[in-house]
Amino acid sequence: MSSNGSNGSSATYEKLTKKIRNYQTLGACGALLSWDEQTLMPSKGAEFRSEQLSMIAGMVHESSTSAEIGDMLSELRSSELTQKSDSPEAVNIREVSREYNKSKKLSREFVEEMTLVTSQGQHAWKEAREKKDFSIFLPYLEKVIALKIKQAETYGYEKDRYDALIDDYEPGATFESIGKVFADFRDELAPFFKAIQDSGNQPKSKIIERDFPVDAQEKFASECAKAIGFDFSAGRLDVTTHPFCSGIGPGDTRITTRYNPNHFPDAFFGTLHEAGHGIYEQGLNTKYFGLPIGQAVSLGIHESQSRMWENLVGRSKPFWKRFYGDAQKAFPGALKDVALDDFYWAVNDVRSSFIRVEADEVTYNLHIILRFEMERAMINEEISAADVPAVWNEKFTSFFGITPPDDSMGCMQDVHWSAGLMGYFPTYALGNLYAAQFFAKAMEDLPNMYANFEKGEFGELKSWLNENIHSHGQRYPAEKLVEVVTGQKLSHKAEMKYLRDKYGPLYGI
Repeated sequence: MSSNGSNGSSATYEKLTKKIRNYQTLGACGALLSWDEQTLMPSKGAEFRSEQLSMIAGMVHESSTSAEIGDMLSELRSSELTQKSDSPEAVNIREVSREYNKSKKLSREFVEEMTLVTSQGQHAWKEAREKKDFSIFLPYLEKVIALKIKQAETYGYEKDRYDALIDDYEPGATFESIGKVFADFRDELAPFFKAIQDSGNQPKSKIIERDFPVDAQEKFASECAKAIGFDFSAGRLDVTTHPFCSGIGPGDTRITTRYNPNHFPDAFFGTLHEAGHGIYEQGLNTKYFGLPIGQAVSLGIHESQSRMWENLVGRSKPFWKRFYGDAQKAFPGALKDVALDDFYWAVNDVRSSFIRVEADEVTYNLHIILRFEMERAMINEEISAADVPAVWNEKFTSFFGITPPDDSMGCMQDVHWSAGLMGYFPTYALGNLYAAQFFAKAMEDLPNMYANFEKGEFGELKSWLNENIHSHGQRYPAEKLVEVVTGQKLSHKAEMKYLRDKYGPLYGI
């Protein structure tokens, strides 16, 4: 290509990236409004906030799918900028093109309607959950399912309608590919869980159900989140109904939690979980804000970071060898007479439970597989919205041997379906699998890692993650990133080894 052609491509690329950053900045304004909606906004502001979010979503969609951007992408896809496939320019052109081709299929009217319905739906879900009344939420769930089916049909798919929605969160993954990994995982996980149940061994779980004052919880959890690497000068922690992390933009990452004064793990591990998401957001290359090379590769990889810090680090014995003394000082009334080993087992208790976000590491994956199967059934119109409570309870009883006492502890416990996030749930279990493989590799590369945890030093692991995962942005698809980092394809084997090595000794199996 001539130098003029090269210069022309560079000018077009610069123009493209400027336009992308513009609409991504507008989207960040919407993210901030959404964060406020879930944390600080007065309840009577809900209707107007839905209109605001719908308007911004429409503006972002119109900007990101403009003919001008399409023309620039057409020019750049065959330019010299794409010759080195893993260069920042090639990655940005490839991934923006992929997203453009999908988004272009949706009308602005559809995007605005989806945003309006899901914003209203989240408020209806919150009320329904508080009142334990599924009928309040039902009409919104019906609307969401209908819109997500329409979205999937508009996107198109090869084998399964649900694939079109999974691709929004885990690009390239399908029901078939995920289902195979999950089936192999469940074949080993279910008998392992049964062996734990049959062992007859149980921790002193009441230890963590004592009085844990909320102000002390907030201080202790924040200190530990800071210790593992969440930068509070570039983020903050707030309270919400359903915890989340929102990367607003460079220097601004919001994490949230919820407190239970009589159950220590809820807020503490929830805070570490969201801090893990936040560390990923803060580890992205700010030079490329708004561009794929500066964005997380998938929600499964994002979840691997949160689950790693929450569980593989935060529930580890080395972590508590460092922080248990601090916990006893923070909660003298609850923990002064409790031995470290008893506390460690209590926070790693394995048992059937109703609430996903409070589930232990072993049963958590079964919670996800249940939702994965139900989502697909809804999107393929095998069950209706009205069927959801009964189907949920039937499946849950089959999986866990217990039946939810009401829908707030059953099918209405998660915000995701009210928010239109169908296709999202499988990324949680994928995150556990990714995390186990990444962590095993980090242990190989950093043989003193656990010894450093005992000293309260986590920077070595954080730097390893920054270098091997965060810095790549969307350079590699999730499946490829796992191979690049670990030298192995994704499987359940690392996760099962981790679970057996940790919980086998605890339960004597």
